[in-house]
Amino acid sequence: MERDGVHYTLLGTAHVSWASVDAVRAAIDSNRFDAIAVELDAQRLKALTQPDAMAELDLVKVIRERKVAPFAANLALAAYQRRLAEQMGIEPGAELKAAAVEAEARGLPLQLIDRDVGITFRRILQGLGWWDRMKLIGGVGASLFSSDEVAEEDIERLKEGDMLESSFSEFAKQTPTLFATLIDERDQYMAARLRERSDGAKHVLAVVGAGHLKGMAGYLETGTEAPAAATERLCEIRQRRKIPWFTIVLLALIFGGIAWGYYHGGASLGRDLLLQWVAWTCGLTALGALLAGARPLAILVATLVAPFKPFRPTFPSGMFSALIDLRSRKPAYPDFLALRDDAQTLHGWYRNRVTRVLLVFLLTNLGTVAGEYVAGVSIFGKLVGG
Repeated sequence: MERDGVHYTLLGTAHVSWASVDAVRAAIDSNRFDAIAVELDAQRLKALTQPDAMAELDLVKVIRERKVAPFAANLALAAYQRRLAEQMGIEPGAELKAAAVEAEARGLPLQLIDRDVGITFRRILQGLGWWDRMKLIGGVGASLFSSDEVAEEDIERLKEGDMLESSFSEFAKQTPTLFATLIDERDQYMAARLRERSDGAKHVLAVVGAGHLKGMAGYLETGTEAPAAATERLCEIRQRRKIPWFTIVLLALIFGGIAWGYYHGGASLGRDLLLQWVAWTCGLTALGALLAGARPLAILVATLVAPFKPFRPTFPSGMFSALIDLRSRKPAYPDFLALRDDAQTLHGWYRNRVTRVLLVFLLTNLGTVAGEYVAGVSIFGKLVGG
């Protein structure tokens, strides 16, 4: 198809097919194209073409910038791809890798047109309710440790063509919001990215999963929004409400309960309510860090800061424990090399120092959140009962 003086050829592929690899190479061998575009972002291209890319990861930056959840999602995707490769005898996305390698070998401009996986995952989460978020996170976690063969229907979906949709499996089919974020939004994004080209190419080959062909063709042909505006809109992460209602209610409950206790029951009741808050938040935070196998100092610091979380909502207890644990459990090069294999088993998560730090972050935070809820219920029960 043609748009704004540029001729686009959309080549639909199956992500687990040697025939698709051959089709990509044949298209490039035709010498009809002066630029190549692929359904990848920078991170996924690096993972395909540079097996040791994980060794360059700055784990401290991941923790401080609160990107642990997207990083865990990427690990789940990598584990899923490894299972597929072992089962099918071909690396998922081999045709995309072939397109990128051929473009570099021939000196052709290469455009990465897919949206960053981390942004897609965060937009998925912001579009889901609390229960659906928990189901999705639980599904991602389960996929990390699954050793079962990939279901035949998921393989067929990959042949039709989208890796991320197949990775989320049944949940994607049951949740229209998730499907829209995984497929339709990315159709819009990739069509806009193709139109953004500024290198003067006139004949562009775009290698994408077959499942994106129809949507991309429609947006490429009829889209009227400026490409830069479209990509910016589709990468926007909605900020949380500026008014932290949960924190306000929680603090009101705590201090209101303590004040009520002092006023009606004297200092002993007030201290008892305060002690319940401290005991539950400290105790369950320590338990979470302990279950993750955190170092003693990391457990201690997380425990001490847990009761003060409402005053510092952007600095969770897990951040403190993970950063301290990281100082004494600094990952070595072999840990990064073994990351994809270790991420597939629970034992591997505890053995590998990269995933161990992530466990410390996640389980410590889970303990703190559980402690806050239990303490709130306990205080409320004490007030009602009193």
